[in-house]
Amino acid sequence: MNDHVWKHRNKEDRVTAAVSGGTSMSSSAIITPTSASRIQEQQGQAEEKQSTHRLRGRSIVVRLLPAVAGLLFLLFWQLRVFHFMFSLEIYQLPVPSSIAISIKENAEMLFRYAMYSGTEMLGGFLLGSSLGALAAIVACFFPTSGKAAVAVMSALNAIPIVALAPIMNNWFGDGIWSRIAVVAVITMAAMAVSLFKGLTSIQPQYHELLGGLAASKMQIFIKLRLPHALPALFAGLKINMSTSIIGAIVGEFFIASQGLGYLLSDQIRLANMPLAWSCIVIAAVLGIVLYEAVVLAEKRLIPWSRVRTDH
Repeated sequence: MNDHVWKHRNKEDRVTAAVSGGTSMSSSAIITPTSASRIQEQQGQAEEKQSTHRLRGRSIVVRLLPAVAGLLFLLFWQLRVFHFMFSLEIYQLPVPSSIAISIKENAEMLFRYAMYSGTEMLGGFLLGSSLGALAAIVACFFPTSGKAAVAVMSALNAIPIVALAPIMNNWFGDGIWSRIAVVAVITMAAMAVSLFKGLTSIQPQYHELLGGLAASKMQIFIKLRLPHALPALFAGLKINMSTSIIGAIVGEFFIASQGLGYLLSDQIRLANMPLAWSCIVIAAVLGIVLYEAVVLAEKRLIPWSRVRTDH
């Protein structure tokens, strides 16, 4: 009888121990809400870091891609791949190394002529952009007649530069003012059209709001139209900066004694192609630098209009 009781108690002890052990194991496996939120937070941080790394790597690739493409272009040019593709001789298309040597040998003359062409370009750019902006501002106060005037002014863009340059040379002589006039004419229309569109493309509710507050036309212009038109203003400036170098160089093809365009046409006649291509390279660099200056000014003055294109 005692043996039977002892065995029964021993069995009960083993069952109790098993139950208590299972309970402790199950309680240790329970995840509390606090620990679950921590795990989710850690996972979110890890995913955010991975996404940031991917975006950063993609941004680096996007920034390096133009430089890599440019280096490959120069390499193919130097190895005369383009000469083989288009059946060109070396005197027709000099390689970059010979152009660099020509720039080094004629650095002083190229710098002097670049400053002369740059003066023509900047002078015509400022004069034409100012006249175009003034025309757009006056036109926005008289929308009906102003729209027609801007449309007529935009027809100036249809005049070829090669036809405009001799006329300006005839009017202003063979000095620097004839090329400034050429650049001013081809930049004035672009600025007038771009700025007039920015000044007049106002949503009606904004205009009605200021009208309901008894704002005058000048107050509406200063408080509403002008800030709204700043992106259009800089768009016109960027267009004009790109076209002004063309107007200055082409204007120098005719009656001129200085400038990159004059030197370019003269060296082409002499078949000195490395120096001629040096003029092209210097003109391109000058245009790019001045264009980037306008872009930098836009970022500084109206940062709120910047549109992010990185994805």
